[in-house]
Amino acid sequence: MNKAQLLRQLTSPLLGILVCILLLATFAAEPAQALASFFSDTFSSAYYFGSMLNTAAFLMIAGSGSALAIKSGNMNLGGEGQVYLGGFAGCLVLNAAKATNVAPIVAILLAALVSCAAGAAMAMLSALLKELRGARVLLTSFLVSAASIPIIDGLITASKSSADTNMLALPYIAESYRLPQLLAPSPLTMSFFAAVAICILLYAVMFHSTTGRKMQVWGLAPLFARYCGYSSAENSYLSLALSGALHALTGFFAIAGTYYTCHKGFYAGMGWNALNVALISAANPLAAIPTSLVLAWLFTSASRVSLTQGFSFDIAGIVQGVILFSIAISFRRKA
Repeated sequence: MNKAQLLRQLTSPLLGILVCILLLATFAAEPAQALASFFSDTFSSAYYFGSMLNTAAFLMIAGSGSALAIKSGNMNLGGEGQVYLGGFAGCLVLNAAKATNVAPIVAILLAALVSCAAGAAMAMLSALLKELRGARVLLTSFLVSAASIPIIDGLITASKSSADTNMLALPYIAESYRLPQLLAPSPLTMSFFAAVAICILLYAVMFHSTTGRKMQVWGLAPLFARYCGYSSAENSYLSLALSGALHALTGFFAIAGTYYTCHKGFYAGMGWNALNVALISAANPLAAIPTSLVLAWLFTSASRVSLTQGFSFDIAGIVQGVILFSIAISFRRKA
């Protein structure tokens, strides 16, 4: 990677930090204290440091799924719906396991597999439409995701059968079926280490295997890939299935280790932030690790300062939008 490429990739997170600094300097009651807190306090609190690593885990897993789709030439914009579906399916399985007294380790593994299968199935619908009708994955993945979200909302509302639940969430997962905390009271779980392992494994597959190299050829030169006799269907179904499964696995880890239930809106921003990670890291799963850590620190610090300074608006949401907008401008310029 040359200096120009590195600078282009650093532009978006640096712009996000700059926006944070400007907002704090303008709206904080004590700007100097707020700025010092923004840069340092996340690392001095077990709760916020663990929350940062937990957020980084979500970004790594879903971001590597987005990276895989980009490298294969199938831009997956359905991350939000896939994360939501994964969390919904996983929560249903864990609640059913409680009712049937399934061993916790078996229930957790089964819920993770069901979540991945659900996300893979949703993403593969776009692959099916691409292969049968020539539809663009970028468009169909977004539309399928957008259509699935209100359906899942409706299923959550319709699933209420007891007085101790509400219309906004499924019943809480039993404590024995939750992922154990590693840095209490933060929500950090083993998902962080699983995320790092997934990024490393996916990097090895994408850059050091025949299947991965074929995917990259499809992403870089689809006509040449056809000339070489590479299967378009294999590339589409495999890459999108893995991408959807990784997004859904993010949803599973979110409900099993952080929220302990599938509530409406828990997925918000996860899919788009994952896309940010993939684009900033040039769709390299290994580079997604430091990228996720930087963005997780930025989002966590921005949210914490918004809360402690009593802001009436969410700085983290503004920063996420700025980063995505700057990436879009960068890609538009290159096009």
